[in-house]
Amino acid sequence: MGDINANKRIAAQLFEHLSAGEPDAALAMLSDDATWWLAGTPGKLPVAGTLNKPQVARLFRNITGALERPLAMTVKGMIAEGDGVAVEVESLGHLRNGRTYNQHYHFRITIRQGRIAAVREYLDTLHVQEVWAAP
Repeated sequence: MGDINANKRIAAQLFEHLSAGEPDAALAMLSDDATWWLAGTPGKLPVAGTLNKPQVARLFRNITGALERPLAMTVKGMIAEGDGVAVEVESLGHLRNGRTYNQHYHFRITIRQGRIAAVREYLDTLHVQEVWAAP
């Protein structure tokens, strides 16, 4: 079991890096065998399902490239127990195509030996589809 306060700091730092437009620093926080699961039906939503670290890196690059500036991610609440941290987050970003992405998430983050080993990301999949995938 990890230190709960240290785990909360690690989780908060992940969103700080993403908000600062530092996807490489965020990726460096993940263990090499980390997984990142995104809600949704695979095949219906392009990013749904379980991603490995290289796939997460590609996703971060795609998101960063589509935005006018980094996606602002605000932590709204956080609780931790054992190696897990539950985080409520709201994001706000403006895409180069003129659309606005204002998402509400729940993340379940597992910390192992000071690194992020797994992320489960729950979000409004319809909003993802409308902003990122719709013509």
